[in-house]
Amino acid sequence: MAYKKLSEQVLELSNPQRSDSFIKLFREAVRQGKFDAAYMPERFTMPKQFSRRGTEGTYERDTREMLFDQTEDFDAWFEDTNRSLAAARRGGSVKPSVEAIEAGLVDFKTMAEETRRKMQASYEKGQALGKSRSKGSPAKGKKK
Repeated sequence: MAYKKLSEQVLELSNPQRSDSFIKLFREAVRQGKFDAAYMPERFTMPKQFSRRGTEGTYERDTREMLFDQTEDFDAWFEDTNRSLAAARRGGSVKPSVEAIEAGLVDFKTMAEETRRKMQASYEKGQALGKSRSKGSPAKGKKK
């Protein structure tokens, strides 16, 4: 059996900035029993550079070291995980703008349909509100 430290495996990632995500996925796989690993008493520094909002500079984080059994199952899991983490990450949804629409990043037809639905819902809500007020109890101050 070949044992390996988590800190050594993290260095093999093709994108070290995703080391925090890799460690979360690694721990989840251990929890699910995909492969065996054990905590070690020492800690190691992740290669990722973190930054705080509103401040300049970066900082690093430490995490608990783990020792795992490097099997064929682990190697296959690592290849898949590393490939998915190396792929370009899709941030959030693209904000609609003329440039985004012209570049094809945002579908104009979908945006127009969504706008039409929102406008119709708003119109129906206003109509329903007007009808409920006209059918409601008589207004204060009116005498029959």
